[in-house]
Amino acid sequence: MKSIGFLSFGHWTPAPQSHTRSAADALAQSIELAVVAEALGADGAYFRVHHFARQLASPFPLLAAIGARTKRIEIGTAVIDMRYENPLYMAEDAGAADLIAGGRLQLGISRGSPEQVVDGWRYFGYRPAEGETEADMARRHAEAFLEVLRGEGFARPNPRPMFPNPPGLLRLEPHAPGLRDRIWWGSSSNATAQWAARLGMNLQSSTLKDHESNQPFHAQQADQIRAYRAAFEAAGHARTPRVSVSRSIFALTTDADRRYFGDFGDRDEDQDHVGWIDARTRAIFGRTYAAEPDVLVTQLREDEAIAEADTLLLTIPNQLGVDYCAHCIDAILTHVAPALGWRSA
Repeated sequence: MKSIGFLSFGHWTPAPQSHTRSAADALAQSIELAVVAEALGADGAYFRVHHFARQLASPFPLLAAIGARTKRIEIGTAVIDMRYENPLYMAEDAGAADLIAGGRLQLGISRGSPEQVVDGWRYFGYRPAEGETEADMARRHAEAFLEVLRGEGFARPNPRPMFPNPPGLLRLEPHAPGLRDRIWWGSSSNATAQWAARLGMNLQSSTLKDHESNQPFHAQQADQIRAYRAAFEAAGHARTPRVSVSRSIFALTTDADRRYFGDFGDRDEDQDHVGWIDARTRAIFGRTYAAEPDVLVTQLREDEAIAEADTLLLTIPNQLGVDYCAHCIDAILTHVAPALGWRSA
């Protein structure tokens, strides 16, 4: 395990028990947690993107703000729903945020998940072309985004421009060198993981995936990662790809930990679950790990997907506040991660 970061869904609710009661709270606390996580030694700060929900939605102002407040930590998404995105405008936003951060963006993009409203992307002005599904549209947007990130000129310049142009066709500005190799595809199936490999994207695999065999979740996810790596190599890409997996992992080191998560075994949260995420997709959901640190080390060593990946993203309960989330991250980094090979070299 080379890198360990956190993944926040950025929920907020005005409920009295929540430490995150507004969108302003969610944004400010996300920035603060990234700063604290960097100080603790974490490698990455990642954020989920949802629309029409009391969650983080527009990622690039947040990523740019974190980039301006931090120096080392990777800053990313897991994932941006490409059904909602204008690829060219997104490339400009991503380029600006990456330059502010000094080349630390790691952008996870995907077809997305079931949303709060029916066909929400239609309200953003997008619809599948004739014969396309919404998933096809998301992949089309992704391919256009990857193409413009290459930084090659494609637009014919005005012969009488307001400002002087460089020679030749024009590209989008600002261009962020290297960002094209730091795009990840959030994949729930083996087939889309292989598609992402052929396009030279990194792979993000979450806490759920399509239920494609009778194996446990972590074994199915490990098979997906191996299929992805084989497809990446077969495509002839020169670099070594990166792979992340997300997990809900809580080390029980304090009374507060035991109060929040100590009864997960009694609630059947320590087992995989299988269900339907929409009318066509049957998925398997990974377990939550919550135990004393020595028990966690034993359990996580048996997780085949963690062993296959190079990056682990820890989902955090952001509505419990920055201090408690920082404690959750620190407990894993201090008491669990070294035994999994993190920074052992």
